[in-house]
Amino acid sequence: MRNKFLFLPLIWLGLGAAAQSKLLSIEEAFLQKSVTAPKNLRQLQLLYGSNDYVYLDRRGQEDLWMRGSLTSDSARPFLRLPELNARLRQAGTDTLTTMPPIQFNRGAEWIFPHPQGRAALHSVNGSFRLLATSAQLLHPIVEESSAGYVAYVEAHNLFVSDGRTARKVTADGSRDIVYASSVHRDEFGIHKGTFWSPGGRSLAFYRMDQGMVTDYPIIDWTTTPATVQLIKYPMAGNKSHQVSIGVYHTASERLVFLQTGAPAEQYLTNIPWSPDSRHLSVAQLNREQKHMRLNQYDAETGAFIKTLFEERDERYVEPLAPILFVKNNPSRFVWQSNRDGFNHLYLYDTSGRMIRQLTQGDWEVLDVKGFDEKGSAVVYLSTQLSPLSRNAWLADLQTGKTRLLTPGIAVHNVQLNETGSRLLDTYSSAEEPRAARMIDVRSGRGRRFFSAPDPLAGYARGQMRIGMLKARDGSTLYTRTFLPVGFDSTRKYPVIVYWYGGPHAQLITAGYNGGAGDYWFQYMAQRGFIVFTLDTRGSDNRGRAFEQIIHRRTGLPQLEDLQEGLAHLRGLGYADTQRMGLFGWSYGGFLTINFLLQHPGLFRAGVAGGPVTDWRMYEIMYGERYMDSPLENPEGYNVTNLNEQAGKLKDHLLLIHGLQDDVVVQQHSVRFVRSAIDKGVQVDYMPYPGHAHNVTGKDRAHLYQKVTDYFLQHLR
Repeated sequence: MRNKFLFLPLIWLGLGAAAQSKLLSIEEAFLQKSVTAPKNLRQLQLLYGSNDYVYLDRRGQEDLWMRGSLTSDSARPFLRLPELNARLRQAGTDTLTTMPPIQFNRGAEWIFPHPQGRAALHSVNGSFRLLATSAQLLHPIVEESSAGYVAYVEAHNLFVSDGRTARKVTADGSRDIVYASSVHRDEFGIHKGTFWSPGGRSLAFYRMDQGMVTDYPIIDWTTTPATVQLIKYPMAGNKSHQVSIGVYHTASERLVFLQTGAPAEQYLTNIPWSPDSRHLSVAQLNREQKHMRLNQYDAETGAFIKTLFEERDERYVEPLAPILFVKNNPSRFVWQSNRDGFNHLYLYDTSGRMIRQLTQGDWEVLDVKGFDEKGSAVVYLSTQLSPLSRNAWLADLQTGKTRLLTPGIAVHNVQLNETGSRLLDTYSSAEEPRAARMIDVRSGRGRRFFSAPDPLAGYARGQMRIGMLKARDGSTLYTRTFLPVGFDSTRKYPVIVYWYGGPHAQLITAGYNGGAGDYWFQYMAQRGFIVFTLDTRGSDNRGRAFEQIIHRRTGLPQLEDLQEGLAHLRGLGYADTQRMGLFGWSYGGFLTINFLLQHPGLFRAGVAGGPVTDWRMYEIMYGERYMDSPLENPEGYNVTNLNEQAGKLKDHLLLIHGLQDDVVVQQHSVRFVRSAIDKGVQVDYMPYPGHAHNVTGKDRAHLYQKVTDYFLQHLR
């Protein structure tokens, strides 16, 4: 790992259990009722056209918007419901009975839900308009433009309305031909399928032909009789869907498609418009995911203009963010790439010439937030201080010199106002469950205006420790340990190991509760367990080599790393390594079963939720990135086929799976159970009807009660 950070000592986070005796209920641990959820400022956001922030507050029986600034210690009332209704009456439209959630940061217009649809009220001239009608909002995809157009999908086809007339842009939409939707199974940073131009008068959108992809049944068992929903699920090695990009021009009512060329099976992602709305850029990645070309297209004709640059990698290339044009200088843009081993920022001109690498070092840029007032520096989040921390920095575009904007080892997220002069920083740390402050970008001066009280004050708690181990290749692995309440180092305690270990996830951070999003670890510490977590190689935000170690051999490095974790636990005199349980979900469920099969007897019991048991049955985009195709890597697929190895299971295993899982389909668990039956092996199995890949809502508490009871049964 990054050697410059190895000075970090073993960190003791949180307070040990004092005299408190109050215990968390399973509902408090997961549903986080008001007594255990960290206090928050509702709808906290920047106020457009100012250097201030606003949030929704409750005063007595009234919801009102409050306004604060960098120069004031307290916020003041900004907008009450009678004042909002007076503006609406003056605009000649319906008033409201309750204060709505309002977006104050999208421009001079305030955006909010209205009885007639999604509305915009101009903060200065008082004009009112509907961005989308109530009828349009019933459609699955709706996106408004800055010029007053709204795009939506009806009966599988794309429509664009100017508020008076709706134009049918496409005519061949069907279950197989999908328009304006997210594509490529939401990989490569994709999360939507429509992209309005800066002027709001041209719309780029995805067209996905999935007719060649095999139908896959998702069964709804809550109906009588049960009903089947057929989805398109492209499994590794099989046919993938084919994607193209259309552009609709509202002025001419003309539709063109970008000439992205062959082969048909390629990935198209990271789609920004140029500031003048004349061009579109597309990151085009081959199906093998080893060669990316950043191509530029003419938005008016769809014609290919040029390839700005290319990136190749013998394992995989994964573009996740579009180019970002420099403020006040549309001839330059910033690109994110891990080409030097870590995700960093590169400054280019629009000819495709790299001007300079802006950031560098053994740390990761996580997100880019925008530019300062002059457009001379870019604001970004990174792990520059520590792999566990998320801090905002400013990088000068001319020199690459960086300046820290949010000090401290904590997990920060920031909003940058439209001028680039102020940052709204919300963060959490070991000491603060949630806090917020305003920061002046130019001077770096800041003021904290909110700090939430500890929601677990008064509850019995175990100490939490964050430490480090060495992997076999010398990489640093971070660990998180919750010790039992009333910890006594002369006693021995049963151990639960929780892990994930796969890409795009990091379990351990410097945030409140060590990055854990719920309190189950503390819940188990209250019941006498040590709960140990390890971020293995393959997990996120540690650089390209750290993640790519799993390529073509998913699971092997993680199993090695857990062996190091177990060696660490054996060295603790108070860890009863004869009574241990292993728990993981999704990729972590795959790892849990795999470890029990390869190393029987080390854990008494395991729980695997939504597990992959055969990578041949997982989707192309993710599966082939990390495993290549089954034809290219038959040995890798065979050795990770857990269904064929079910007979090796010696320990107690509970499988949990959402019956409507469309990510890791139910067939994974069913095949493993069938194989266990064939091999005479006993497996416990708990399905959750009505849930997809994650079990949410009140049923989540039920799930974790099931997990808790399983470990209590086998480890006590």
